Amino acid sequence: MNSDHLNIYNNLIKLTRNKNLYYNLKNKDTFSDRLIFFMFHFSFFLKMYKNEMTSDYSQKFFDFSVRQIELSIREIGYGDVSVNKKMKEYVNLFYSILEKIENWDTLENSRKIALIANFININEDDELIVNYFDKYQEFLLNNSFKIFIKEIIEIKF
Repeated sequence: MNSDHLNIYNNLIKLTRNKNLYYNLKNKDTFSDRLIFFMFHFSFFLKMYKNEMTSDYSQKFFDFSVRQIELSIREIGYGDVSVNKKMKEYVNLFYSILEKIENWDTLENSRKIALIANFININEDDELIVNYFDKYQEFLLNNSFKIFIKEIIEIKF
């Protein structure tokens, strides 16, 4: 196991555990909601640092992350057939999120809210999550990829 991959993954998980993200969900948060927030973090991460990583490194980190997600799904208690089905759904969902956030900078807040609401059960007028991801993207822009590989970082934005 590559410790760089583990550190990046753990940093993204730490971001996903931010309780402020879950205050305005329409329903009680679920594993799926948390995984979708992880996918948003992961997508922004890849978008911002794609030029700092080789395609081989990006692919290996993606594969590592998918294996971690699969392990988490198995720990919840899904069987082999269900895990394979869920993983296919989640990987397709991830690619959809990655594609949609590519032009995040050009979208108005209402379109950003609609984009996120398309994937997760947030209130349609919730700018909190949009502001969070705007700040997250700014944080990524202002910091080097290397801070994610060193250790678990303290992120405040």
